[in-house]
Amino acid sequence: MPDDTHDLVILGSGSTAFAAALRAQSYGTRVLMVEKGIPGGTCINWGCVPSKTLIHAALFYQEGKLGARLGLGECGGTVVLERLMARKDQVVGYLRRTKYLDILQDVPGLQLVKGTGRFLGPDRLEVGDREIRSERFLVAVGGDPRVPRIPGLESTPFLTSRGALLLKTIPQSLVIIGGGVIAVELGQMFQRLGARVTILEHGPRILGPVEPEPALAVRDFLRAEGMEIVCRTTICLAAQDGAGVRVEAERDGERVSFTAEKLLVATGTAPATNGIGLELAGVETDPRGFVTVDERMRTTAPGIWAAGDCTGGMMIATVGAREGIVAVDDMLNPGCGCSMDFLSAPMAIFTDPEVGMVGYTEEGAKAAGFDVAVNVMPVSAIPKAHVTSHTAGVIKMVADRATGRLLGVHLACHRGADIINEAALAIRFRATVEDLANALHVYPSMGEGLRLCAQGFSRDISRLSCCAE
Repeated sequence: MPDDTHDLVILGSGSTAFAAALRAQSYGTRVLMVEKGIPGGTCINWGCVPSKTLIHAALFYQEGKLGARLGLGECGGTVVLERLMARKDQVVGYLRRTKYLDILQDVPGLQLVKGTGRFLGPDRLEVGDREIRSERFLVAVGGDPRVPRIPGLESTPFLTSRGALLLKTIPQSLVIIGGGVIAVELGQMFQRLGARVTILEHGPRILGPVEPEPALAVRDFLRAEGMEIVCRTTICLAAQDGAGVRVEAERDGERVSFTAEKLLVATGTAPATNGIGLELAGVETDPRGFVTVDERMRTTAPGIWAAGDCTGGMMIATVGAREGIVAVDDMLNPGCGCSMDFLSAPMAIFTDPEVGMVGYTEEGAKAAGFDVAVNVMPVSAIPKAHVTSHTAGVIKMVADRATGRLLGVHLACHRGADIINEAALAIRFRATVEDLANALHVYPSMGEGLRLCAQGFSRDISRLSCCAE
């Protein structure tokens, strides 16, 4: 049917889908988005925005306790989770409306149809009783919380990251299976709001993919706040235990048991690709179900691109949005030579201290053939850290020994999510550590830590006066 033939059809309506749709609209392309749930995707509805709203509230609470220790009197009080959740819902609703729903109304040539899209072939999609045709498709269906196969889990009440953001009361105790980004972010939030939190991690440390120095700095800080972190555990069983839950695990050859009021399973993200007919369209996936793409976000099926969390790359909203833009540029302006630059894409983990990462890791730079020079500086070397009483953490820089080119920055630092953006610019424009060392920064500021760490490649920064060149 003519009215069901479109220039571009996008499966999904999250940040990746909308970035792609707006880029396509700039080419004068008619776009149809297909969405089975709430417009806005994970970031707005269940991920970045709601979680960081609550995490920041927990930070306020913790800062109040710090203020009391500094002489400001009692700044804490009873946590009213109902009010925190109402504030979270207000923020989510505002951003969903202004950044997604209003755009649907205001941008010409952009439509949305509700329902589950399923490929019938490389140029056909079924949505309910409609058959939609296009020469171009973008798969941007995102991901869902991954639930591992654990004996007894199917009959045990448990939370995922989505359910944890809908609780009506703070649990007295919480066991978290997993030690990745979601586990540590939500774990610290609940710990600060009054829960006793235990993290069970299979690997040798939490935040396994993160450089060891910042990851260990976060671990030590979480433990100092009272969180129990148990690594090298293999989960054997989950079960309901009265009004709570029990998790049994093997550690160092012994069976150990952990009980809590609530259980949170935070073991990563699975692609939301089941049941959308990728095999009928000739789109290949990896063994975990993530869509296989090249550097221009092309799938193995001509005319079909994929972007965002469903491809299994860097699962952050900004990267997904850029992937969507690269995909649209490639399909509508194929001579542009557009491709993804993951090296200069920054990522943050919203613990306290915040983790920021961009560029090569030390081992990654060595594997890429660089003769690597490294400097690791404690955050306590930054004067502003003492002003704010946030001295925990480290800054690690990786550079090419021959040229001084900055290859990677990895940090755990107060306001680290803001600081890492400067490092991303430096890496994108191939700056050297000398460039950073000679760049003036505001004093006192946490961002000055990048300059000090860069100076540390060639001098002893402990022998520098404040503001010294």
